[in-house]
Amino acid sequence: MTIDEMKAQIGQEIGVSKWFEISQATINSFADLTHDLQFIHIDPVAAAKTPFGTTIAHGFLTVSYLSAFAIDALPGVAGRVMGVNYGFDKLRMMSPVKSGSKIRGRFVLKALDSKSPQQHQLTYAVTVEIEGGDKPALIADWVTLAYTK
Repeated sequence: MTIDEMKAQIGQEIGVSKWFEISQATINSFADLTHDLQFIHIDPVAAAKTPFGTTIAHGFLTVSYLSAFAIDALPGVAGRVMGVNYGFDKLRMMSPVKSGSKIRGRFVLKALDSKSPQQHQLTYAVTVEIEGGDKPALIADWVTLAYTK
């Protein structure tokens, strides 16, 4: 999709990813990688005694899935040679993701500002849904940079 075509999509949903399962093995790997070994993530017996009734994914694990959702769901930018994360204008973790749940990303293109003919700042309103859940796991305004030829 060209930059001009994308600008015409501002305010519209432009992609929904497939569902990704968040297994206990994935949660454990993330815990090991980040050294966040809180029992609510890695100890099913202790976590069963909490209001969640089971282990839950780290909030930052859910955030890290935004890249996978984007790769799966978003249209390519014509002439793009590189894309980078720029940050977040808003990020809220709304509901825990229980082990074994499936999540997906829903993207609305909120803004697209061309900083130069080869650098474009895109802001996506992202909602991470939990399959069968009443509330999203996460909402964010995610800012990325696309570099084009």
